[in-house]
Amino acid sequence: MRPIFVRVIRVLDWPTYDGWLWIDGYQLAAKGAAVARRSLFVMSAGLIWPDPPAPAARRPTTGAPIKRGPVRVG
Repeated sequence: MRPIFVRVIRVLDWPTYDGWLWIDGYQLAAKGAAVARRSLFVMSAGLIWPDPPAPAARRPTTGAPIKRGPVRVG
């Protein structure tokens, strides 16, 4: 058996055995494209959850603040 990679959409709140989960997600191809939607019954101890992505750094603004107010026409 070989592992599959899944982008988890949600963990379902369905009654099940201790240590087991129902999850909904998309099975991913080698390059990360979703190829099939799956509902999986899995043992939580057998899952490998990746670290969440780091938040994007904000670029500092260099210009003067934008003045907002009424618009004059003509």
